[in-house]
Amino acid sequence: MHTSTRPAFAALLLGMLMAQLDTTVVVAALPRVVTDLEAGGAVAGVTAGYLLAVTVATPVLGRLGDLLGQRAVFRGALAIFAAGSLACALAPTVPALIAARVVQGLGGGGLVVTAVSALARMFDREELVRRQSYLTGVFALSALAGPPLGGLLAAGPGWRWIFLLNLPLCAVAALLASAGLPGRAPVPESDPVRSFDVTGAVLVAVVGCGVVALGAVESLARGGPAAGGVLVLVAGCAAAFVLVERRAAAPLIPPALFRDRGVARSIAATGLAGTALFGSFTFVPLAVAAGTGLGVGETGLLLLALTGGQLVATAAFSVLARRRPQLTRWGRLALVTGTVGLLGLAALPALDGGPRPLAVGLAGSAMALVGAALGLSLQAYTLLAQGRARPESIGATMGALTFARQLGGSLGTAGFGFLVLVAPSEQAGLTVALGAAAGCLVAALLVAPRAADDPAGAGSRVAADR
Repeated sequence: MHTSTRPAFAALLLGMLMAQLDTTVVVAALPRVVTDLEAGGAVAGVTAGYLLAVTVATPVLGRLGDLLGQRAVFRGALAIFAAGSLACALAPTVPALIAARVVQGLGGGGLVVTAVSALARMFDREELVRRQSYLTGVFALSALAGPPLGGLLAAGPGWRWIFLLNLPLCAVAALLASAGLPGRAPVPESDPVRSFDVTGAVLVAVVGCGVVALGAVESLARGGPAAGGVLVLVAGCAAAFVLVERRAAAPLIPPALFRDRGVARSIAATGLAGTALFGSFTFVPLAVAAGTGLGVGETGLLLLALTGGQLVATAAFSVLARRRPQLTRWGRLALVTGTVGLLGLAALPALDGGPRPLAVGLAGSAMALVGAALGLSLQAYTLLAQGRARPESIGATMGALTFARQLGGSLGTAGFGFLVLVAPSEQAGLTVALGAAAGCLVAALLVAPRAADDPAGAGSRVAADR
């Protein structure tokens, strides 16, 4: 690792770790929050508020990174995340905690999208492939360590320490980020005057809020007139957003991004993969428990197969992709692997009452395949989009890619939850929901980038801003 990039790279990893950890670390502490703040059912907003803010902030701060430079936006996101964390730690009521989580989520979304954008400008594709093990380690650590860490802190010094611990970490990240992060990209002479697309940002906020609400608010996830109204609002604002972006001088998500077939196909495949893989996570433990008859603790241990599959696939990718750099093949392998894994999970509930070793073996192998699909698809399509993006719009490209994944996950959670609710039984509903998730990956295969979308040398440039 080049000396000049080490502190900056460490700062980006630390920022991503904090942002991703705070999506999982709070979950285990929610019972203690309910007791301390007398929250009742409103406690769901503690996680939904953070998810909503991350979703909305991703494309907005990605574009701001193009306008102001990733260095400035990363520092700003750190400051917002730290302020939100402090407000969470001091929150006297549940509404105050939810509001503080929204602020924290705005910073968290900026930390993730700015890190991905900055890495694309700091390193060429070969170097990015080499560093994927670090990024996967951050993801796995946040997924594995989050719930137990939250539970330990809630049972020990108290849940407020979950947020207080972010403050010294933010200070360390700010110190590491003092040099080495890319500034504002050079602007071609033909580009229009750079300005911020306020109308587009407002429409994205409405669409993001609506989709997250459908996936996070139980009354909306169950359907009914309110859910229909939210869907109409989301569809109307999405259509208005497309029209606004076509006419804006400096659009939030430039339509020119989608003229590049490789970027457009990567975003479409990522959105559908997010719907299938992230949207189905809620229902995987239910299917495992229904098919194997295992208790909560045993099911939790078996779920480690998801993370294991992801880690193995990512480690293999980091080594093999240097010799076999065709990213489109890796992406399609991920989608096929995930389809097989989800179909295996969809079959699990039908094994209820059958031989337990068969059910446990099917559950473990299917989850390992789904985890591998998650790791491979995240890497392949992110690297492909990073390599094809223009330097002056790398933030918008990464913002669109991440936004598609997050929206897909929220839509999947809501849609699959609805399928479970309307099914004649929970077992049948789980089978239908996970089968539908597999269908989303088949659709992703149809729109996924082809070999021609990843020409030799795409991403082989070394960014000027180191």
